[in-house]
Amino acid sequence: MSNDTALASQVVQGNRHAFELLIRKHQRLVTHMIGRLVDNREDLEEICQDVFLKVYEKISDFNHQSKLSTWIATIAYRHAINHLRKKRIEIADLPEGEEFEEQFLADSTPEDEVENLELESITLKLIEKLPAQYRVVLTLYHLEDMNYIEIGEATGMPEGTVKNYLFRARKLLKEKVKIYMAQEV
Repeated sequence: MSNDTALASQVVQGNRHAFELLIRKHQRLVTHMIGRLVDNREDLEEICQDVFLKVYEKISDFNHQSKLSTWIATIAYRHAINHLRKKRIEIADLPEGEEFEEQFLADSTPEDEVENLELESITLKLIEKLPAQYRVVLTLYHLEDMNYIEIGEATGMPEGTVKNYLFRARKLLKEKVKIYMAQEV
């Protein structure tokens, strides 16, 4: 029995400590998932609370076919999308189906740690300017270490779309970083 299976079972049995542990274990994931779509801090906190209430209500329905983190990310993503729909905030309708070669951002290791921290901060700010789908996919892949299939399960996107969005997000981010760096020089 995996840790997630045992934890979910304990929550189903009403173990309050297990639920608190589940929240602590997955709070960062939920915050990242929602934070990439919702800008308002108060809305973010409220949606995070709603997500964990929904997790508590539906934990007995968790079928262990996917990882618990993927199941929770799916709930978080759907709540964030529903929030945006209620607020009538449009999500960019991006074209799909185009094939691209997978490219990765080159790892740059500046000699000076201060420059490295500054670049990281700037990069995070530039990520916030990307379309919502790109922010979500980048966050789940790079910060939450989810694979394409898990991201697809969490967001409801086909695997090809996840790959496409990840490629486009990286490309767009790389362009934004280049433009920013050119302005700095």
